[in-house]
Order: sequence, then structure tokens, then C-alpha cells
Amino acid sequence: MAPVSALQGADPDPHQQKRKVDSQIDKLREDLSETNSSLAAAFTALKGTQAKLPGAQAALAQAQGAAARAQTANAMAAQELEVAQANETKAQDELAATTKHIRESRGEVAQFAAQIYQEQGFGEFDMAMTSTTPQQFADRIALIGTVMDLQGQSMVALATAKASQTAQEDHLSALRADSEAAKRKAEASLAAANAARDKATAAKNALDALARQQASQAATVQAQSVAEQGRINQMQVESKRLGGVIKARAAAALKAAKIQAAANARAKAAAAARAAKNNKPSRPGSVKNPPSNGGPLSPPTTEGWISSEYGMRFHPIQHVWRLHSGRDYAAPCGTPVHAAAAGVVIEAGYNPGYGNRVVVDHGVLNGVHLTTTYNHMERLAVRGGRVQRGKVLGYEGSTGNSNGCHIHFEVYEDGSFVDPRNYL
Repeated sequence: MAPVSALQGADPDPHQQKRKVDSQIDKLREDLSETNSSLAAAFTALKGTQAKLPGAQAALAQAQGAAARAQTANAMAAQELEVAQANETKAQDELAATTKHIRESRGEVAQFAAQIYQEQGFGEFDMAMTSTTPQQFADRIALIGTVMDLQGQSMVALATAKASQTAQEDHLSALRADSEAAKRKAEASLAAANAARDKATAAKNALDALARQQASQAATVQAQSVAEQGRINQMQVESKRLGGVIKARAAAALKAAKIQAAANARAKAAAAARAAKNNKPSRPGSVKNPPSNGGPLSPPTTEGWISSEYGMRFHPIQHVWRLHSGRDYAAPCGTPVHAAAAGVVIEAGYNPGYGNRVVVDHGVLNGVHLTTTYNHMERLAVRGGRVQRGKVLGYEGSTGNSNGCHIHFEVYEDGSFVDPRNYL
């Protein structure tokens, strides 16, 4: 059996979607009221699964989109972390170089000061006092100036290096904070990407499960549908048989009624002639009062509700139009079912399609022969004999080709199906 298309597309509001699906499932159950319960259940389950597929596909697409966006964000966060760590490493190297330079500069200044102290004494006065000639004095004064200039330059360079070191330490601290923030962002992005991927995987698994479920349910519907067609064929054979029986009884009853009507007419004419001869008015014939509900038949039950009327119906599984040959009265299983009028029970028993059934011949009423049938009953209360209007024939059920507790009430007019409402 080819897969049946989904009942509807995905709806943005899941609650609204559920209400629509539930409404469509209820309509399906009504259309399948005269279908075997196993097939009806399998088909309803299949339609329910198909109704979920658009939502599952939308959820998968949404999850996959979120996963892709999360993966992109994770890649960007990883790149930002790499840049931040590279900047931190570069700053660390620069700070290490500056620190080494400061350490070396300090050593040079200390060594230079020690050398001056050892070789030349300390201060310009000592240099001057130890000079033996004016030229030596002038040379030493010039040397002292040069040394002091060099020492001053070294001290300035050292001070500049110290300031640079402080700035680099501050910069490194800021970069470390940036790296830490980038690391936290990368970790969060990775977690989000993993969660989005897991959600997409779960959505894909759910969709795959629905697809497998749909395939399995479709196979079940196909198998049940074949069995259903067999039961329908049996029902058609049975309906044709019963129709033949009722038509034969109707022909005989109508013939007898015609003979009786002719006899009544002759008797009435004879009585009128005698009355005229004796100069006495004839007595008017008795006339039956019409039923209070306006028709010769009463509903088989006044409980529950009318779940399906007489008429052509499209079968959603077999995809054919069939006559729904009666009127369905839905009520809880066990609800009493009453005779629509006085008559004779001509059949009472079980039929594979109609379930527990009673057939009542009401004879000729208002010029037509009427027969009623009561189908799918849980159990029977009569097996034969004459019954009066309102007699309990059995109790509502769901036997035979039925999908829920109800009574399928049929009316035959001269052996052919008619709408029961014509006589109620």
C-alpha cells in the first residue's frame, strides 16, 4: 500500500496543530464506524503518525540549523581564543626580553660604578687630588665627565626599561584577562555546539523512528485492508441474500394485503348494500392513530446520539464510495435496543460483518412492506417470535465490522434499503 499523505502541514502552534489532528482523527473514526476495529485502529494510528511527520521534519531542520550556527560560533570562538593566546605569548616574550635587558643593564651599571671606584677613586675631588700635572688633571676631569654622561645615559635607559616593563606587565595582565574570557567563551560555545548537535541527532532519530513506524503501520493497514475487503464481500453476499428473503416476504405480504384489501372492499360494499336495503347507515371503519412521533417506526433507542446518517460515504482506506445503508445510534455498550414497531423476528444471530443482528418483519404498513435490522449488538435478547413496539431486542455493542459501541439501524422498504428517517 502506498504511503498516505500527511493530514496537514506543520503548524507553528503545536497546540493548534494537535486540535486539528484530533478533529481529523475524530472524523476518521466516524467514517470508519462500519469498519473492522483492527483495521480502523491501524489506519487511525497511521494517520496520527503521518500527522506528526511534518512537525518532526520541521524540528529536525530547526535543530540542524541551530547546530550549524552553534558550530560556526564555536569555530569563531576557538579562533578568537587562539589569537588571544598568541597575543599573550607574544607579550610574555616581550616582557621576558625587557626583564632580561633590565637585569643586564643593572649589572653593567653596578660593574661600571665598581670599576670607577677601584681605579679612579670616588668623586671629582679625588680625581683632581691624585693628578700630578695640569694636563693629567684636565684629562681626568674630561674622563669623569664622559663616564658620568655614560652612566647617566645608562640610568635613563634603565629607567625607561623599567617603565616599559611596568606597561608590559599591565598589558600582559589585560591580555591574560582577554585570554581567560576567550577561553570561557570557547568552552561555552563548544558546549552549546555539542548540545545543539545532540538535539539535532535526537530530532533525526525521532524522525527516523516515525518513518519506521509509518512504514510498519502502512504494512499493517495493507494486510488488514485485504482482510477487510474479504469481510465486505461477505457482507455484500449476506446483504443480497437477506434482501432476497425480504423481497420474497414483501411480495407475499403485499399480495396478501391486496387480497385482504379487495375482500375488505367487497365486505364494505356488501355491508353498505345491506344498510341501504334496511335503510340503516353503515358503521365507519376503525382507523389506527398515527404514531405520536409522526411515522410508523420508533427509533431503536433514545439514548446517546446519531453518529452517522444514511447515504453514500467515501471509504478513506478502500478509496471507494459505498452506501451507508442505515442510521447509526451511538451509545455506551449495553444500552438496550428496542423494536421500532410490532412484527415478527425472522432472523436473530451472529454474522461476521453485521455482528449480532436481529431482523424484524413488520408486514405492510401504510401500503408498503417494512423490515428493520439491528446490527453490531453486544448480545441478543430475542431469538424469534412476535415482538411488540418497544420490546428489547438486544444491547448495543461493537461486534462484526464495527469501530465503537453503536447500533446500525436499517430499514427495508419492499425489500430495498431506504433512509430510516423516512419512517421515523
